Amino acid sequence: MAAVTEAPPLAPAPETKPPRKRGRWTPYWLLLPGILWLVVFFALPMIYQGSTSVQTGSLEDGYKVTWHFVTYWDALSEYWPQFLRSVCYAAAATVLCLLLGYPLAYLIAFRAGRWRNLIMILVIAPFFTSFLIRTLAWKTILADSGPVVGVLNTLHVLSVTNWLGWTSGDRVLATPLAVVCGLTYNFLPFMILPLYTSLERIDGRLHEAAGDLYARPFTTFRKVTFPLSMPGVVSGTLLTFIPAAGDYVNAELLGSTDTRMIGNVIQTQFLRILDYPTAAALSFILMAAILLMVTLYIRKSGTEDLV
Repeated sequence: MAAVTEAPPLAPAPETKPPRKRGRWTPYWLLLPGILWLVVFFALPMIYQGSTSVQTGSLEDGYKVTWHFVTYWDALSEYWPQFLRSVCYAAAATVLCLLLGYPLAYLIAFRAGRWRNLIMILVIAPFFTSFLIRTLAWKTILADSGPVVGVLNTLHVLSVTNWLGWTSGDRVLATPLAVVCGLTYNFLPFMILPLYTSLERIDGRLHEAAGDLYARPFTTFRKVTFPLSMPGVVSGTLLTFIPAAGDYVNAELLGSTDTRMIGNVIQTQFLRILDYPTAAALSFILMAAILLMVTLYIRKSGTEDLV
């Protein structure tokens, strides 16, 4: 018998280093321009305004940081009516935008058919013109001799709005109603677009299933459509309320001294009175108030899945 020879042991495989991950820093390099933009045009101005709000002095003698936090209390105690008015006007415009925008967004998402693109173009058409021009157009629409005032007088609507304090006599211009109308018109697209995006994501089979369970259309809307569209509702209300609360163009062009919002006060303090510490303090108070209200609203809405 031939001798059985053992095979020589295999040589150990040479140690190899794990392949180097290429491009692991690529996401950070892509984020760098955005981070620099936020730092230069958001963080640094915020820090500068924060230091301005605690300064004392005058424009002639110069301002110095003296940590004068009393400016915040003085600004809030003097201009709290404008703060409250801004919140009320912004809330009213947000509610009107929701009441007007939800049916239109529902129509575009479920009923528009081949007209969907055309209606979407009409929704965003106001963005093709200047914000200032759109607001000035409302001065013509709400003029004393215009058709709107005539129709409201004929329907005796102005008597009701006068009783509520929204209008004054036979006028609509220079009243709270005019300011709210301007805010509603200018920020309505910010409500419709998130609502449409949220409604379009809803699976149509859910509506069919609700119908198979003998749910009426209103029940289907209340139990299925509206809860699933809550991310769009939350996004739309935030995109409407936040800029409306700080707006000053509508109150300046469509309102009067009795309808001044906090944005008008900040503009006056910065550009006319040149009281920079008070203006900066008002800006920070407005930002803190909006941030607090938005945080509470998001928690109470029960959804963080924003569109």
